[in-house]
Amino acid sequence: MKAKYFLFSFLLSAMTMSAAKTVKPTILRIDPACWFTGMKNPSLQLMVCGQNIASVTDVTTDYPGVSIDSIVRLDSPNYLFIYLNVRNAQPGTMTLKLTAQKQKLTANYQLKAREKKGEERRGFDISDVLYLLMPDRFAQGMDHSQPIPGMNAYQEDRTQPSLRHGGDIEGIRQHLDYFTELGVTALWFTPVLENNSPDTNNGFSTYHGYATTDYYRVDPRFGTNEQYRQLIDDCHRRGLKVVMDMIFNHCGFEHPWVKDMPSKDWFNVPEWLSEGDDSGHDRTTGYGDNKKDSKYLQTSYKLTPVLDPYATNIDLKETTEGWFVPSMPDLNQHNPHLMRYLIQNSKWWIEFAGIDGIRMDTYPYAFREPMADWMRELQEEYPNFNTVGETWVTEPAYTAAWQANSQLSNNNSQLKTVMDFSFFDKLSQAKNEETDGWWKGLNRLYNSFVYDYLYPNPSSVMAFIDNHDTDRFLGTGRDSLMMKQALALLLTVNRIPQLYYGTEIMMNGTKEVTDGNVRQDFPGGFPGDTQNAFTREGRTKTQQQMFGWLSRLLHWRQGNEVISRGTMKQFIPYNGVYVIARQLEDRALDQPNHVVSRTVLTILNGTTETAIMPVQRYAEAIGQTTRAKDILTGRFYDLTKDLELKPRQSLILDF
Repeated sequence: MKAKYFLFSFLLSAMTMSAAKTVKPTILRIDPACWFTGMKNPSLQLMVCGQNIASVTDVTTDYPGVSIDSIVRLDSPNYLFIYLNVRNAQPGTMTLKLTAQKQKLTANYQLKAREKKGEERRGFDISDVLYLLMPDRFAQGMDHSQPIPGMNAYQEDRTQPSLRHGGDIEGIRQHLDYFTELGVTALWFTPVLENNSPDTNNGFSTYHGYATTDYYRVDPRFGTNEQYRQLIDDCHRRGLKVVMDMIFNHCGFEHPWVKDMPSKDWFNVPEWLSEGDDSGHDRTTGYGDNKKDSKYLQTSYKLTPVLDPYATNIDLKETTEGWFVPSMPDLNQHNPHLMRYLIQNSKWWIEFAGIDGIRMDTYPYAFREPMADWMRELQEEYPNFNTVGETWVTEPAYTAAWQANSQLSNNNSQLKTVMDFSFFDKLSQAKNEETDGWWKGLNRLYNSFVYDYLYPNPSSVMAFIDNHDTDRFLGTGRDSLMMKQALALLLTVNRIPQLYYGTEIMMNGTKEVTDGNVRQDFPGGFPGDTQNAFTREGRTKTQQQMFGWLSRLLHWRQGNEVISRGTMKQFIPYNGVYVIARQLEDRALDQPNHVVSRTVLTILNGTTETAIMPVQRYAEAIGQTTRAKDILTGRFYDLTKDLELKPRQSLILDF
């Protein structure tokens, strides 16, 4: 059978090559569409797409300061990679001349001036609070009465939690004042890039954005590239940063690469798929006739093999080469041309749109070494930029090993910020427990923070109480006291905090039936909504109480250097009370011998009973202070007497 298959493959290849010689080469697209002068890495890869474009034998340009380093042809005749050196180029439009046998083509390509030097691009850090929202579910600002031409079949139906609901970029832009009123300083949107996957009968939809089909185009259902850029400019004018969600591990099945792979190793395809079978499917490329028939290696969704010293080859292969689902082909970052494409793509969005950070989805699923190369190059070009990687394992040792310069791994990830799933996991358990004398309740948080010595930089770890992939913190309930404890902790510990949209108005929901139930529409963001939670008048009394409480805390946190630069100490939970101290000592510029001290105490009663906090036990943090203000209520407390705390009470004392 194999002999017949290989003979057939040889004949088919020969016929394809012969036919290709008779097809006139065309240029349909060049990625990236433009580039920027003055980059530290002078190399520029142009992916030229077009019918039989690989038949081009020579590429030249007479543009000053630009030279052609190489041209690369891979397996598909419809891709040509041109590598240029643009070190000495000035902004302008260069003309590329391409020769294929007796045919000649030209392409004009724009080199633009950078708006800022790389060092001037400042990312998010511990002084920020990120607000995560899903564009499809937040607010609608454009007319959605007509389908978008050129997009595969899709449906907007707000009664279905797993279909598109019609939120867009303009809807977000119209509510920027809401974010400043709330007090957050950075916005993280789930992916905005094109996801041209059709809705199916079983309700599958890519409203969430994690199946990219064009890395250089904002999904037209959200808006245009220019609208995205304008949104970011408007955010910057209000002091808001913007973090872009990217995915290098996989793309969407409808990406043009799937139908016409630039090379046979562009995706991670198991070797046994290339042998063919008798089913009638074309498995020479690793794909069947449609998604349902596709043969692929399923990921185990277990990230531990990447760092496990005893990992087997098959376990590691399933993690890093397996597909998430049949609709998301797994990209092979070991392919140098693909990785150069992705590296340039992230730089392009920084330069074109002015993003202030990147959140990289499914970080450990991609190959570690190429991703480290990506981070290293971003760090060299943008030393003050920041990227956070999704590292979904709940053990601090695993997460810490992924942070840049970790001593826990022989391979430096170069990744500045990691996500603290341990904090999320321990808090999710603690919220349903009484804090006892050993392990339960807030002891779980204490016992998670004790491992901060594993992190090279604990202040560059992102913590959260929920996000778009988890149950909402409230579940199906309305326990405002426990949520206030979680938020008080999140916003005062040595972490970069991330909030999930709607937390401020106590939105709830679980994933038990569908993920869409934790991704509900923000009330007031869509035509026909009967409530407008964007305004004080539109919020219910309970919603306004939570919004006002959280807003006070967020505005107090802004510019608060005790939180962003201060030391952190935690006291073992005692009598059910958990106390964390943040302290900062600064010397006055005009009086070098004068030391100014400031302390913030976060005090949480982790029980449903009244608790007593013996102030003498906390003397090393309180010092000689006799009176302190709770920033949450404005009330002053006498620190010469033991404090009586109500059930689940939260205090943040500033003195």
